[in-house]
Amino acid sequence: MTARLLLATRSDGKLRELLPLAAAAGYEAVHLAMLDLPESAEERALEQFDTFAENALAKAHYFLARTGLPTIADDSGLCVRALGERPGVRSKRFSGRDDLSGLALDAANSAALQQAVAGVADRSASYRCAAAFATWDWATVAEGRCTGRIVDTPRGTGGFGYDPWFVSDDLGCTFAEASIEAKEAVSHRGRAMRALFERLAEHGARR
Repeated sequence: MTARLLLATRSDGKLRELLPLAAAAGYEAVHLAMLDLPESAEERALEQFDTFAENALAKAHYFLARTGLPTIADDSGLCVRALGERPGVRSKRFSGRDDLSGLALDAANSAALQQAVAGVADRSASYRCAAAFATWDWATVAEGRCTGRIVDTPRGTGGFGYDPWFVSDDLGCTFAEASIEAKEAVSHRGRAMRALFERLAEHGARR
């Protein structure tokens, strides 16, 4: 029987990347829209920690409690060397615009990023991701990272978030110019998720 789990994200962009990864690992993935689970004020306050791993675990445990399903949640962000690794865990809130969501929030965050790096010579950056899995009796986190640089002009129409501004060292193009398959092969989220599914397989084998 195929194992069933929850992918706890409200991001359509993340789901487009996560669903094929879960299927490839042999899982039947359920997501929040399928459960008609409304967003709560408590949920919006979950990302309060200083590390991606802590935020990811907080979300995984929260949605496990709400749904009763084994849950995968991730936290990820863009870390720019010249900005002291900011936006980091504040990537989704870098603009300070709590009144926006979706594409409008992406645009505001991207504008804040460009303002922050204006005139900065070193555009080195990395994307980082922590993927957490939680059940009632066990939890674990796997992390992934990829490197690149920030460009002055957005390129590509795919991806989401900061993807049009991030040129991947592995691909030589922005994540927004790459196909989902090419991005997943080298991205922070793809690496974190593959490492997480390997850990789940090992844990299952041990049990």
